[in-house]
Amino acid sequence: MTRISHNTAALMAVSLSSLMFGLEISSVPVILPTLERELHADFPQMQWIMNAYTLACTSVLMAIGTLGDRYGRKRIFIIGLVLFGLTSLICGLAGSAWTLVAARFLQGASGGAILICGTAILSHQFPAGRERAFAFSVWGVVFGVGLGFGPIIGGAIVAVSNWRWVFLVHVPLMAATLLPLLFGVRESRDPQAKRLDGLGIATLSLAVFGLVFYITQSPGLGWASPAAIGIAATTVAAFAAFAWAEKTHPHPMFDFSVFKLRDFSGAMLGAMAMNFSFWPFIVYLPIYLEGVLGYGVFVAGACLLAYTLPALVMPPLAERLSLRYRAGGVIPAGLFVIGAGFLLMWVGGNAVVATWATLLPGLITAGIGLGLTNTPVTNTTTGSVPGDRAGMASGMDMSARFISLSINIAMMGFILLSGIHSSLRDSSGGRIGAERLRAAAGKIAAGDLSALDGLQALPHGSAASDAAHVALAHGFDLLMLYAALCVWLFAALSLVLFNAGRLRTPGSRFTGVRQIP
Repeated sequence: MTRISHNTAALMAVSLSSLMFGLEISSVPVILPTLERELHADFPQMQWIMNAYTLACTSVLMAIGTLGDRYGRKRIFIIGLVLFGLTSLICGLAGSAWTLVAARFLQGASGGAILICGTAILSHQFPAGRERAFAFSVWGVVFGVGLGFGPIIGGAIVAVSNWRWVFLVHVPLMAATLLPLLFGVRESRDPQAKRLDGLGIATLSLAVFGLVFYITQSPGLGWASPAAIGIAATTVAAFAAFAWAEKTHPHPMFDFSVFKLRDFSGAMLGAMAMNFSFWPFIVYLPIYLEGVLGYGVFVAGACLLAYTLPALVMPPLAERLSLRYRAGGVIPAGLFVIGAGFLLMWVGGNAVVATWATLLPGLITAGIGLGLTNTPVTNTTTGSVPGDRAGMASGMDMSARFISLSINIAMMGFILLSGIHSSLRDSSGGRIGAERLRAAAGKIAAGDLSALDGLQALPHGSAASDAAHVALAHGFDLLMLYAALCVWLFAALSLVLFNAGRLRTPGSRFTGVRQIP
């Protein structure tokens, strides 16, 4: 094969792998209500179906980069790709919710491997110039297509077949990716590869897992119970051990000194803000569309398309704005637009007759805000540090995104449950025990509006369904306000950081739609 055809095959392989990764993030949320019915999953299990994937990605991101540098990026990429196909097969054949959760964890670990190694392969295969810009642009567009169109693809698959094919579709995609990967990608290593920061990886993973577990399980255990306190103490100790490990490691995966760079810190706030609002809400939005508005899975997927599609067309405008007004102005502005989108969703959801049309302005506005924010964040985190530390900065950027996403999937679930529980408590006048109300709230949060049937002191029949509907809508009201307030707070903080230390150079040149959640 010629050099050009080798590069074309490599780009095809990496782009197909990014399509799989993007689809897996955005197509699964739309089928969560279906999984609740088919696998009899409860609300915590539905949360873990999503969080297992993101937690696993977080755990392997930095380790895979080091392993690829040491043992070969192509080799690790092949291993990750094959494992992604196999674990997708296990997901599609899962007979229980917890089997699916375990398979999703393994799938997330292999997905993190193909994400990190794929970008490293492109950087080596296309070392500089226009060719490299084109390669990353193609990669980013394909990744964005997976993320943007995943919801409607997932909804369409369920409508014409069943939920299992949302996962099984990755098996033939994996096989189609292997051929150009084997023949097009040249092996690459770093002869100066650094030692794996095993203690840092282990303590960070334990800390994030502990925090997510504490948020999701403490309402049932009791916030002041010995078990909950023990989980909290372990989490705090793990975070402290992680900070110590990074301070003492000769080559830390998280170099805290870069936070002294105001541009880097402001961009990291932007990275986290998107995952305090836009991305975790996509997990729960299908439940709102199906449970509150009463739409089927395909229509819910189409509505989600309005949420994600604007983010695919805005990055070129974000690039031009960054060059003119600097990323320090564009990132806070984009975050503010995301918050405005959530406020518009809240207004649309409280219309006299709430429909997809009343929700649409908020969905589109939030997507526009994400498109304005994402690319400047990625470019600024890598462009604000010395060139030899760009890989570390990129890893910190992605880790911050996945960590904040995992935490906020759990946090939004807690807020949704709390809102539903408070509404049910008011409906019953306090005549139903906390445990029974909590169980009913969990079922309603998962989309089961028949959860009140059979409970005394609560309405029955159509009135029970109405009470469940009101409770679910109230929970989502709180969720939308939480997302708006959080992202506006991050917008204000990032604006302060950026303005306190003016960007020394204009925003870096855009090289692709890098839609990393």
